[in-house]
Order: sequence, then C-alpha cells, then structure tokens
Amino acid sequence: MGNPTRQSTLVPAMAAHARADVAAPRGCTNFRLRQLMRRLDQHYDAELSKAGLRTTQYSLLSHVVQLEPVRPGDLARAMKMQPSTLTRNLQPLVDAGWVLLGPGTDARSRSITATQAGHDKRLQAQRRWKAAQSGVNGLLGAARVAALHDLIDQSLELLALHPPAPSTGDSNG
Repeated sequence: MGNPTRQSTLVPAMAAHARADVAAPRGCTNFRLRQLMRRLDQHYDAELSKAGLRTTQYSLLSHVVQLEPVRPGDLARAMKMQPSTLTRNLQPLVDAGWVLLGPGTDARSRSITATQAGHDKRLQAQRRWKAAQSGVNGLLGAARVAALHDLIDQSLELLALHPPAPSTGDSNG
C-alpha cells in the first residue's frame, strides 16, 4: 500500500499529532479542501495563462502527450474522470489545433494524439507550470508541500479502499 518509507515517516507523525490533539476535526473537510483547491487553481492558472492555457487544459494536454496515441476511454481512466467530462474538456484543445481526435485501430474506436503545435504548447506551458510549482514551494515551504503530497496520497489510498455507495438519486438526504 504505497511507499513504505513515506508511511514510516508520516504515519507516526500523524499518530503523534492525533494524540496531542484529541479534539475532533471541526468544520467540513470537503469545504476546506475546495477552498485550498480554489486558491491553488488561481495560483497555477495565473502562471499557465502566460502560455495560453488553464491548469485543466495543461493537465489534459500533458496526459495526451505522455500516453499518445490513446483511446478516449483509456485517457479518461488514466485521469480518473468521466468520459463526458473528458470529451467536453478535450474540445478546446481540438479547436486550438493542439490535439487530434481521429480513427482508432478499428472502425468503432477513436484515437487521441497531440499535434506538433500541441507538443510545442505543452513545452511552453511546462515551463510556466514549473514556475507555479516553485512559487507554491516558496510560499508554503518545500517540506510542507512534500508532507501535503504524502497526506493526499495516503488519503487517496484509504478512500480507494472504501468507495462511495452508488447514489439512489434521492436528494432529500
């Protein structure tokens, strides 16, 4: 379950913190994470806008470049997103001429590849992303960012062990 070195250094620290602060967490974890994500999105988007991309577009373009040629379903799984969301997010990259959606290996499949312009755009944006990441490391401190990454990784692993129950469609709670 993940990197044993990471767990051996972080889990005892988390346990010690839990013992020192026995009070239950206050507030909504989802709300707090969304606040953090909005701030991080603003930071990364400000830097990536200098390359003409938003954070989500850079991530999608990077995945296409790394996996190409890739089928849409495989790309959606790799990015852990719904196929309909992928299709919607892919369209601006296709319209800009950075990505091609063409025929796949058989008549029923499709294949996604990056154009040369897409490769060039990713390279340009990658420099901006590195500047954004360095900025976050400087603002929060590299040790705090590394600890945050570890906590996120561990949390994702734990949450994967307990997937949410399917929705019944009842919005009355």
